[in-house]
Amino acid sequence: MSTSNPSAAWLKAESEVVRRPVGRAIAIESLGGGLLIAQAAVLAHVANAVIFAGAALADVTAWLFAFLALIALRALLAYAGERARFEAAATIKTAIRDRLFRQIEALGIVWQRRMASGDVVETLTDGVEKLEAYYGRYLSQTAIAVLLPIAILAVITPIDWLSGLVLLATAPLIPVFMIFIGKGAEKLNQRQWRRLGLLSGHFLDALQGLTTLRIFNLGARESRLIERLSDDYRRSTMAVLRIAFLSSLVLEFLATVSIALVAVLIGFRLMWGQLGFEAGFLVLLLAPEFYLPLRNMGSVYHARMEAIAAAERMVEIFDAPTLEWQGTRRDVFAAAPPRLTLAGLTYTYPDNDAPALAGIDLAIAPGETIAVVGASGAGKSTLALALLGLIKADHGDLRIDEVPLADIAIEAWHEQLAWVPQQPRLFHASVRDNLRVGGVSADDTALWAALERAQARDFVAALPQGLDTPIGERGLRLSGGQAQRLAIARAFVRDARFVVVDEISAHLDADNERRLITALAALARGRTMVLIAHRLASVIHTDRIVVMDRGRIVEQGSHAQLLARGGIYARLAAGAAMLAA
Repeated sequence: MSTSNPSAAWLKAESEVVRRPVGRAIAIESLGGGLLIAQAAVLAHVANAVIFAGAALADVTAWLFAFLALIALRALLAYAGERARFEAAATIKTAIRDRLFRQIEALGIVWQRRMASGDVVETLTDGVEKLEAYYGRYLSQTAIAVLLPIAILAVITPIDWLSGLVLLATAPLIPVFMIFIGKGAEKLNQRQWRRLGLLSGHFLDALQGLTTLRIFNLGARESRLIERLSDDYRRSTMAVLRIAFLSSLVLEFLATVSIALVAVLIGFRLMWGQLGFEAGFLVLLLAPEFYLPLRNMGSVYHARMEAIAAAERMVEIFDAPTLEWQGTRRDVFAAAPPRLTLAGLTYTYPDNDAPALAGIDLAIAPGETIAVVGASGAGKSTLALALLGLIKADHGDLRIDEVPLADIAIEAWHEQLAWVPQQPRLFHASVRDNLRVGGVSADDTALWAALERAQARDFVAALPQGLDTPIGERGLRLSGGQAQRLAIARAFVRDARFVVVDEISAHLDADNERRLITALAALARGRTMVLIAHRLASVIHTDRIVVMDRGRIVEQGSHAQLLARGGIYARLAAGAAMLAA
C-alpha cells in the first residue's frame, strides 16, 4: 500500500520500535496457521476412515489424540500471539507518548502558548490510544493475510487444482474492494479526528472560562455551541461507521460466495467420482480458513485509517521546529550570584512583524535587584523569557558571568534559576508536593522554613491538613496573593542564585501587599533578581529600575532619579499605570 500520505509513512517508520514483538506475533500466528492446516488434515482423515473405511475407535484413537493436541497447541500459540501483540501496542504507546511530551517541551513556550490545549491533550491521550490496534493487530494481520492464504493454497492446489484456481481468482477481490472503500473512509476519519480535536479544545476552553461565561450570562449560548459541535462529531462518526459496516458487508459477501462456489464444485465432482471424500472434505475445511485472514484484514483495515487520522496531528507536532540549544558547558557557575550581560538582544515572535525586543543592552551586577516596568506590550515578559532561556534571541548576545548562554547547556542554566510567574502554576496535589517542585529532596523542616521566609507559613498552617492539604490545579483554594507567595516559597526551596519574578498584577489588600513585598525582599537577598513589576511599592526599594517601551530600554535609574527626569516612568508612577500593566 502506498505510504505517500505523510501520516502513513510516519506510522510505518515508527513500526521499527516494535519490530521484535510484531515479528514474534507473525511467527507465532504463522506457526498456528500451519497447525490449523494439520488439524484440518487430521480431521479429514479421521472422518474418511470412520465414514467410508469402516475404521473402529481404536483405529483412529491416535489420530484423535493428535487432533486434541493440535487444538491445545493452537490455544497456547493464540495466547502467546496475543501477548506479543499486547507487548507491541503497549511498547509503542509508551514510546510515542514519551517522545510527544519531550517534543512539546522542546518546542518551547511560544509554541505552547499558541497551541490549542484541548487538541494536544486529545492527541496525547485518545490519539495515542488509536495507534494500539494498528501496531497491535494491523501490522501482524497484514503479514498473516499474505502468508496463511499462500500456505493453504500450496496445500489445496496439488489436491484439487480447480478449487485452488477458484481461490486464487477470488482472493484478490477482497483487498481490492477493501482499499477502494478505505480510500473514502480515510478522508472521513481525518475529518472526524479534526472535529474531535476542535470539540475537545473548545470544551476545555469553556470549562476553564466557566466563571466568565456565567458572569456574562453566556452559558446557554455556549451550551448550544458545544451541542452543535458534538452533533457535527456524531454525524462524522456515523459516516465513518457506515463505510466500515459497508466494507464488512462486501467482504463477507465476497468470501461467502467464493466458499459456496468451491463447495458446489466439490459437491459435483464428489457425485461424479472425480474427487475423493478425504481430499474434498479437506478443501472444504480449508476454504473458509483461506478467506478468514483476508476478512480479518478488512476488519483491522479500519484501525489503519483511524491511526492515520490520529497520526496527522502527531506528525505536525514532530515536524514543528524545536527550540534548540547547542551549548554543552556546565562548569561556568560559581556559588555567588551571577552577572548577566545583554548586548543588542533582539527577538521577534513568529507571525509578527514588530520585534518584541529591539536591541536590548543591559548589564545586571551580581546580587543586584532590578525592576522592569513599562506599559502592556512593552516587552517585559519577553525579556524575562529570554533571561530564563525559554526563547532564543534572533540577534544579540546574552552572557552569564561572561560566558555566552549559547555555549551553556540549557539544563545547567535552568538548575541555577527560579521562576515566579504572575499566575503561578500550582498542580492538583498537596501543598508539600507543590513546594517540592523546587527541590524534590526537601524535608518538612526546609519547607516550613521556606514558607516562613515567603510570608506564607501562617495561611498554610491554618489549612485543614497543613502541608498535606490538596490545592486545585490553578490554586483554586488560594487567593492570588497566597498563590504567588507559595510560588515564592517554592523559589526559596530551589535556593537558586538567579530569580525572575513576574509580580501579580491583581489588586491586593494592604496586608497581602505588605506580605508579598516582604517576601520578595527576602528572596532578593543574596541573589541576582529581575522583577517584572506592576505596583509602585515593589519598585521603590529595588537597586535599579529599567523602563521599557516598544521592545526597547528607554530609561534606567533609581525611583527618585526617574521621577526627576519626568519621562515615561514619571507618567506611569503618576497615573499608577504600572499597576495594570
